Amino acid sequence: MEPIAFLDLVKPHLDLEEELVSVFRSALKTAGFIGGPAVEGFEKDFAAFCQTGHCVGVGSGTDALRFALIAAGIAPQEIVITVPNTFIATVEAISQAGAIADFVDVSESTCNMEPEKLREYLETRCEPRSGRLFHKEKNRPVAAIVPVHLYGRPADMDPILDLARKYNLMVIEDACQAHGAEYFLKSENAWKKAGTFGLAAAFSFYPGKNLGACGEAGAVTTNDPALAARVRMLRDHGQAKKYYHNVEGWNGRLDAIQAAILQVKLKRLPEWNQTRRNLAAHYNELLSDIPNLTVPPADSAARSAWHLYVIQTDRRDALQKHLADNGIATGLHYPVPLHLQNSYRSMNLGPGSFPTAEAAASRILSLPMGPTLTGDQVAKVCDVIRGFAEKN
Repeated sequence: MEPIAFLDLVKPHLDLEEELVSVFRSALKTAGFIGGPAVEGFEKDFAAFCQTGHCVGVGSGTDALRFALIAAGIAPQEIVITVPNTFIATVEAISQAGAIADFVDVSESTCNMEPEKLREYLETRCEPRSGRLFHKEKNRPVAAIVPVHLYGRPADMDPILDLARKYNLMVIEDACQAHGAEYFLKSENAWKKAGTFGLAAAFSFYPGKNLGACGEAGAVTTNDPALAARVRMLRDHGQAKKYYHNVEGWNGRLDAIQAAILQVKLKRLPEWNQTRRNLAAHYNELLSDIPNLTVPPADSAARSAWHLYVIQTDRRDALQKHLADNGIATGLHYPVPLHLQNSYRSMNLGPGSFPTAEAAASRILSLPMGPTLTGDQVAKVCDVIRGFAEKN
């Protein structure tokens, strides 16, 4: 059987080769390497795509979340609530913004933040003091919630936003896997895109994302012009204008060549996302009746961007080896929850702290996904999985 890649990053770039090479030629002819029309053009186009008022291009998704938190006014040692089953960059950004990350468990079906666990955290572990919500044990104010739209599926935003309003907490979305994902927001009776629910949102354009650069890149989306202006300063050494530094910032600018590459690719993103949705539906159709295997929920109140297609099974390691033996590449996103990583040992959160996230971490398996994957390849992957299930 012809090998099936987990994600084909070669063919899409070969298909766009002439357009992408022309971007580089233009940069050479104009010396437009930093800022300028390429960055501004992409920012305008991505803001329109996300249906937000502002987009600020930055150096990475980590920069995007860090800058969004700082620009939103997160103060040192304030608590920011997120989930433990995400890439470390989510918590790195919180820590690097000077805040304290804390976790709530996730939904068994979606692996996204579980609103009832968030409610329980806010109602039982926190108390109001002087008009703010304080964590009883840590004796620190709770300032914000960072829901992660994991695997491309928006978190359950209606109850999360309700709780944020009730307790006067900011919401900053980690939308780094959710380019073009949508959620039906009941409070507005409308489908809304990821990146529009909170005060701001962070996107990553790492090469393997649905919208990926040819290197590192990221962006902050927001409808708050003042927040956008603060992010623009933070990404450029705190400058309001050249050599006039209002604050101490970072070197976190979006490279102009990467911005132009992203602008080329953005035109294809709706088509690529629709292909991913079709492939996910095909996977669900072929896998849903296999015993002891859980497929992700179908799109309903949320329209996933299907950055990843993740199944769950108690025989994960054996199945992954069986797929590899048959030339099928897979991934694990993510095998060790953050509270169990050596880097966060100081949090003193041992096994059993977040049972749903921990159980999922031992069962998840990411199958091949991407806009160049074919229906026949999906069928082959599913045939191999079915053969494994029948023998085991």
